[in-house]
Amino acid sequence: MIRFSIFSIPVEIQPFFWVTLVILGGVSGADTAAQILEIGLFVIAGFISILIHELGHAQTARWFGANSSITLQAFGGYATYSGTHLNRWKSFLVTAAGPLAQIALAFIVLFIMQIIPNLTDLGSLFLSTLIFISFFWAILNLLPVLPLDGGQMLNAALGPARIKITLWISIVVAVTAAIGVFLQTNSYIFPIFLGMFAWQAFQALKQQA
Repeated sequence: MIRFSIFSIPVEIQPFFWVTLVILGGVSGADTAAQILEIGLFVIAGFISILIHELGHAQTARWFGANSSITLQAFGGYATYSGTHLNRWKSFLVTAAGPLAQIALAFIVLFIMQIIPNLTDLGSLFLSTLIFISFFWAILNLLPVLPLDGGQMLNAALGPARIKITLWISIVVAVTAAIGVFLQTNSYIFPIFLGMFAWQAFQALKQQA
C-alpha cells in the first residue's frame, strides 16, 4: 500500500492498481526487454492519467467545501468527499471534472509533442501512450452508464424521480458499447465490465418495479 498527499489531498494506491495496469499493458505478450519497457511506460502513463482524473474530482469537491481523498484500486480509482452536502448540480460538476481533467491533460501533452521537435522514440512512445490512455479513459467514463461518471452525471441531471430512465439508458448504452468495443478490439476486458454494468442496472431496474 502506498500513501502520500498531493495538493493536501490524501492518496492511497492499492497493490492491485499496479497489477491491473500491467495486465492492461499486455504482460501476456511481453517476450523481449523492449516489450517489457513498453509495459512499464504504459503503467507510468496510466498512473499519471488516472491520478489526474481523480484529482479533477477531488479538487472540484474541495472548491465546494468538501474534504476529499483519492484511492487508486484495481481497474481505476475513486475520490471520496465528506464534510459538506453536494446538491445535484454540484455533484454533476464534481463528476464531470474527472474526465474533463483527463481530456485537458491529453491536449496539453499533445501540445508538448508539437513544440518539442526532437523527441526520442522512447519519449514519443510514452507521451503517445499518455494521450491514448487519457482520451480512452475519459471517453469510456463519459458513457451514460451507471456507475461510470457519465451515468452519475445523467443521474444528477435527471434526478432520482427519473431513475428508471437513467437505468434503461445505462442498459442500452452498456450493451451497445460492449459489442462495439469487442468488434473493434477483440478485447474481452472492457466488454465484460460493460456487460456487468448492464446487469447491475437491470437488477436495479427490477427493484424499481
